[in-house]
Amino acid sequence: MSDPLIRYAPAKLNLGLHVLRRRVDGYHEVATVLFPIGWHDILSIEPTDAFGFSCSDPTLPVDERNLCVRAAHVLARKAGIEPYGILHLDKRIPHGAGLGGGSSDAAHTLRLLAEFWKLNVSPEMLHALAARLGSDVPFFLHDQAMIATGRGEVLAPLSSPPYRLPYALAVLMPSQAVSTGEAYGLVHPNAQQRPDLASLVRSNDLERWRRELVNDFEAPILARYPKIRQARRVLLEAGAGYVVMSGSGAAVYGVFEDTEAARQIAEAMQDRGETAWWAPGEV
Repeated sequence: MSDPLIRYAPAKLNLGLHVLRRRVDGYHEVATVLFPIGWHDILSIEPTDAFGFSCSDPTLPVDERNLCVRAAHVLARKAGIEPYGILHLDKRIPHGAGLGGGSSDAAHTLRLLAEFWKLNVSPEMLHALAARLGSDVPFFLHDQAMIATGRGEVLAPLSSPPYRLPYALAVLMPSQAVSTGEAYGLVHPNAQQRPDLASLVRSNDLERWRRELVNDFEAPILARYPKIRQARRVLLEAGAGYVVMSGSGAAVYGVFEDTEAARQIAEAMQDRGETAWWAPGEV
């Protein structure tokens, strides 16, 4: 039997997140910079006549409630074929984290199955299918930092050449999930006098980031969840120059000028049985 076809589905961080206004369709207008990181899930597909799906995390559904399964069926219907192959998800990104793991899995299921089924699907069609699955899903069809507006599906590259973060990262996931619905219920939209996120992020000025680069979900979530507050405090005490929650939480990340400090705090938290990840800065 041939080796399975494999794709890596990366997590993302939000570098700033503005919730601007509630739309008439019930969604919210947002502005954010989405940044892919090396923490990833692994998707694989093996040949078989019928379609099946399995997951390494027994707490996740393996039916139509799973975005990977929905992505497979959406793509198959668009192509006019019956889905086939055994799709497996090795789940490594924590869920309920604001790291986009489920959305990334859906996007990379589309990419993986388009290749496996040998479909001639345009990037525009993949984007349209991804947007039907979720607001964050289209971003993961790209492999670089993007400015996301609308409900998150309107995308433009942050910079050309692609943006690189020159600082090390440490990401901590408290044992406390936050639902997106709850987060939106707590946030107060504000479209007045918001800074330009693209130029702010590209400045790589951590002093400016501390002053101006905010996630609108963070304050109300921190007020409600002490474990998230504690994760934030841990990163600050470890020497992070900038600390913020990603997405609607619960993951918190720190940006470090000292790579060794980022590594040490992530590994110390892992040694304590906590979920953590780190990476050096890009050059």
